[in-house]
Amino acid sequence: MPLYVTKIDEGSPAQKLGLSLGCALLAVDGHPLNDALDYQFYTTPAAFSLDVCENEQHRTIQVQKGEYEPLGCNFKTYLGDEKHSCSNHCMFCFIDQLPPGMRAPLYFKDDDERLSFLFGNYITLTNLTDHEIDRIIQMHISPIFVSVHTTNPELRVRMLANKRGGEVLKYLPKLATGGIELNCQLVLCRGINDGDELRRTLTDLLALRPQVGSIAAVPAGVTDYRDKLYKLTPYDKESAAATLDILEEFSMKCRAEYGRSVIYPSDEWYLTAEREIPAAEFYDEFAQLEDGVGMWRQYHDTFLEELENYRGLVLPHSLDVVTGTLAAPLIEDCANTLMQRYPQVKIAVHAIRNDYFGGNVSVAGLVTGTDIIKQCKDNLQSDTIAVPEVMLRDEKDRFLDDITLAQSAAGRRPGLPRHMHPHRRCRVLPRVFKLTQAQDETYEEREEGGKLIWQNRS
Repeated sequence: MPLYVTKIDEGSPAQKLGLSLGCALLAVDGHPLNDALDYQFYTTPAAFSLDVCENEQHRTIQVQKGEYEPLGCNFKTYLGDEKHSCSNHCMFCFIDQLPPGMRAPLYFKDDDERLSFLFGNYITLTNLTDHEIDRIIQMHISPIFVSVHTTNPELRVRMLANKRGGEVLKYLPKLATGGIELNCQLVLCRGINDGDELRRTLTDLLALRPQVGSIAAVPAGVTDYRDKLYKLTPYDKESAAATLDILEEFSMKCRAEYGRSVIYPSDEWYLTAEREIPAAEFYDEFAQLEDGVGMWRQYHDTFLEELENYRGLVLPHSLDVVTGTLAAPLIEDCANTLMQRYPQVKIAVHAIRNDYFGGNVSVAGLVTGTDIIKQCKDNLQSDTIAVPEVMLRDEKDRFLDDITLAQSAAGRRPGLPRHMHPHRRCRVLPRVFKLTQAQDETYEEREEGGKLIWQNRS
């Protein structure tokens, strides 16, 4: 599939060669160009031949430029084409459990090895071919993040509802032999791929060391929107503890043999099992932080460190903080520690129950503006609400349900109190925004007794 040029950088080799907008880049040194990764890889050398099609005329251009100097062509997307979608129907898929009426992009399931390399998105390998695996190895697209779930071929076919689910497991040793680092994820479903199946999976993956750099294990999330889906039973204290025993057993063996844990249970296991979160050393470099592994520990330790090192002036003020029910004990502990040190500061922590998704959903990252508004109305002690970044989309302007962190009518910008020092690596650490109003036609903002509240317009 050719790449069509939508923009040419000023002063670039592409401009000097006379390439025009709309022209199609076909191949470099005989290698077909299918996407931006092909383009970046094959245009790296200082000299190569470029096959193009302009005005329905094919020609070959001899390119001379600096090694690693960008050729200067841009395409309709940063990938050069569209994202690859998922062909599975996993029994635990969270997107299948989303409530109706959310933004369309939230319902898209990607399963794209390029996004895995660029952003750490997990892939199942089921839509990859031998050719694409060879390309990953040739271009050394590493690391790759793989949703493994189980190394039992028959069970993986069942869990993914894809007949290729088992056969593509052969790609794991092939990628490892090719020098590709693999960061793996196991979404565990109670009574399905835990227990002895989990032991088998961990044993098989550790056989691929050192190329398997980390293995994160997370419990399957269950919402209230599972009509006509496979019945999943959420983990309780006892079953979470039994699964955690297996994960920690293998982690300790890895620390003894490799000097690192390799296998990292997500924070949810410890909180559900009511066990203490491990020390920071257990998480090594926090390789699976985005999967909810070690967030609690990093937040706690970073907060205490920054609190201890802060030497600025702290004026009397009040603040309301929202979080999910899972993280609430941690946030309350941090807030109490801060108030003990600075009695002039008053912090109210609001554990937001997730009515929007329901089920066992309790993480802060899935809290919506709708639930915040409903549960905080008439229950605030200040005119400022601290909102964890993880609740907001990447643009930091709206929640999953499309409710925004809006500016007030006077044009005040959302601001960060100067006494807060967010740790950029830990997304759950609150960057504090002023939630001045909800831009949803259902609600209006009004001030009463010095407090900012939301009122249902109806």
